[in-house]
Amino acid sequence: MTEDLVHPATTAHRAHATVTTEAAARYAKQLASHLGHKAEIREEAEGPRVILTVGSCLLVAGDRALQLHAEAGAADGLERVQQVIGSHLERFGQREGLSVEWSAGA
Repeated sequence: MTEDLVHPATTAHRAHATVTTEAAARYAKQLASHLGHKAEIREEAEGPRVILTVGSCLLVAGDRALQLHAEAGAADGLERVQQVIGSHLERFGQREGLSVEWSAGA
């Protein structure tokens, strides 16, 4: 997956998800750490941003939920970001029964 390393110049496509969990900060840290071996991780004020060649996802940990804000320059890039982030988070949160349901838009 080394092709997923650089953020695209434009981000015309966006999606978001809210994943209810008491361990939002732990999951954000785990995702960033795990994906950091194959993607760039940029620390922002709101939380870590996972940057892939096709797009990026900002991980915002709250008290009872993890907010995922994905964006990409193309629809297929957005789908790839959603798949990478969603599948990893669901695998990490399998015991807790985490499920990622994406919605279009900001």
